[in-house]
Amino acid sequence: MESGNVLLASSASHQIKSGGVRNNGTLLCAPVMAESVHKMLINMDKAKQEGADLVEVRLDSLKSFNPYEDLKTLIKECPLPTLVTYRPTWEGGQYDGDEKKRLDALRLAMEFGADYIDVELQVAHEFNDSIYGKKPEKFKLIVSSHNYQDTPSVEELGNLVARIQAAGADIVKIATTALEITDVARVFQITVHSQVSRVPIIAMVMGERGFISRILCPKFGGFLTFGTIESGIVSAPGQPTMKDLLYLYNFRDIGPDTKVFGIIGKPVHHSKSPILYNEAFKSVGFNGVYVPLLVDDVSTFLRTYSSTDFAGFSCTIPHKEAALKCCDEVDPVAKSIGAVNCIIRRPTDGKLFGCNTDYVGAISAIEDGLRGSHNISNTADSPLAGKLFVVIGAGGAGKALAYGAKEKGARVVIANRTYDRARELADTIGGDALSLADLANFHPEDGMILANTTAIGMQPKVDETPIPKHALRSYSLVFDAVYTPKITRLLREAEESGAIIVTGLEMFIGQAYEQFERFTGLPAPKEQFRKIMAKY
Repeated sequence: MESGNVLLASSASHQIKSGGVRNNGTLLCAPVMAESVHKMLINMDKAKQEGADLVEVRLDSLKSFNPYEDLKTLIKECPLPTLVTYRPTWEGGQYDGDEKKRLDALRLAMEFGADYIDVELQVAHEFNDSIYGKKPEKFKLIVSSHNYQDTPSVEELGNLVARIQAAGADIVKIATTALEITDVARVFQITVHSQVSRVPIIAMVMGERGFISRILCPKFGGFLTFGTIESGIVSAPGQPTMKDLLYLYNFRDIGPDTKVFGIIGKPVHHSKSPILYNEAFKSVGFNGVYVPLLVDDVSTFLRTYSSTDFAGFSCTIPHKEAALKCCDEVDPVAKSIGAVNCIIRRPTDGKLFGCNTDYVGAISAIEDGLRGSHNISNTADSPLAGKLFVVIGAGGAGKALAYGAKEKGARVVIANRTYDRARELADTIGGDALSLADLANFHPEDGMILANTTAIGMQPKVDETPIPKHALRSYSLVFDAVYTPKITRLLREAEESGAIIVTGLEMFIGQAYEQFERFTGLPAPKEQFRKIMAKY
């Protein structure tokens, strides 16, 4: 069963949080990996300062290890509860020595007062036999299974959980690998089901496509999630930092009633949307979380996460046009543009409504740029009227800007790598078409407007630009929809050529106002949006 319908439903009456009450009991665990005991102790203190509830002591990362002395020190001096793991290479860890010595060390950790020990399913019976069923009163045994290839079916996952329980687990741990973001739904289903059996479960999906499993586990009742002390030092693929979990995703506030929003894209992890929406949600007391969603196929994604708990999505490159076809109802303007960048799931019947807020954000920002440069008052007439407006790109954002500029009375030219696509869009809106290669020599008049709607120049390819610098002299204003980095090479060279520049950040903030209001039903905190984005 692929559908997300079994995921927890929530009622609108729970949408506003009660002042600062923690919504979940999910623990935040910091993996501590270091080559020496001394460094581990330093990292344990850091983990406590960062806000972890417990630490995972990864013994397999130590260069030299004296079990008796080192375990006594690590467990006694740790300022937080300890989860001891000694992961062998055959389960994705770094230990490749004698198996008996490894299990002896784990048993010793238990005797010295470790709160939890992680033992692999393959050796769980052997470990339990070696302790004769005798465990300290508050000690819990985690039995784990790691799959670095894929995520099995719900049935196979259910059978795996049953085998882990039968192996004597106090806590079940499964880690799978996401080939598609839809794989995570199966693990969420297993996590929810475990609430019935009352056996605590740690369930996560590794890799970038599995990222939401780590953020949303408190919503579905997961026992703990892992957050790294610093970025880049991960014990498994796709781990977020503790800082991001606590302060970007407001992890402590996520509970069963939390509504999920996110940005659908590929790539998506560069997006600043989670920063903007999560901070804004928190400031107005709205019970929602906004996550990056690395999606390969938008229709499969929307079909899989069909619960009304997955309440709304922003859509970015390359899914804006495909997303329109997935909606049950589409705003007439979005239909004219042929692309949506915002999808709302109606709470009453789960139907999808699509709209486009891109063109409002971008056109307003460009008009403000022109008005500011000529000291034009904010009259009913658009400063775009009669201007030659060149749009680079014929995708969703290109269509939105072309439509918006045409509506304001501009003469529109579409430039695209594939001329046929440019021609198709130009014919639709009543404009002209060029291939991107021809744009370098296109300067029929001065004072033109240029708008880049492609990903050219976006991180990490910051040295790229869609048009050579010499060709920028004919433009009075240049806009770039890319906002990572804020000043792209295109904008830098346009400014050097004497043009007004408008950053993608202006469009981003403008289009976000309407999305926020559609997501929450509350007025957008516009001043705060600007303050949040000014930090980045």
